[in-house]
Amino acid sequence: MNWRQLPNTITVLRLLLAIPLVMLLLRAEYLWALFVMAIAGLSDGLDGWLARRFDWRTRLGGYLDPLADKVLMVSVYLAVAWNGLLPAWLVAVVVAREAVIVSGAAAFHLLTRKLEMAPLMLSKLNTMAQIALVLAVIVDAGVWPLPAQAVQVLLLLVLCTTVASGVAYVVAWSNKTLEWRRHGLD
Repeated sequence: MNWRQLPNTITVLRLLLAIPLVMLLLRAEYLWALFVMAIAGLSDGLDGWLARRFDWRTRLGGYLDPLADKVLMVSVYLAVAWNGLLPAWLVAVVVAREAVIVSGAAAFHLLTRKLEMAPLMLSKLNTMAQIALVLAVIVDAGVWPLPAQAVQVLLLLVLCTTVASGVAYVVAWSNKTLEWRRHGLD
């Protein structure tokens, strides 16, 4: 076994967890869904730690890791919206942000033939808020009732950070493109 590929293997397995996770959510098996989400979260931490600790970073891993995160997040948001746990308009905002980020990255790559995956700090905050919200609505729906105000505050936080980070990525990709053009298109 090529140990250097272990983080990528873990990432691919995390990506595949989207299938049983969505199935569990659609069947309203929320406790099991939380268990699968915990495994996905632990695997995300483990693959990142292995890549950094042993310098097993690969270009493929740089693409796979955020792809797995986006697939899991969008899948979970779509499934909980299907079950009526989140409003469809919020899920549309979350999915639109992901589409903006991926489209901007793809356009930059097509234009420059370069692409560095570097999440913005605001994006990290948004991801934490999105995870907190989806965990809260799943826990509230099937494990332990939460105060409605807590879920509403998280919903508002997700809306604000999703829009703000989407705009920040548009600005970041635009600035990178302008910088690339200013420096002789190399």
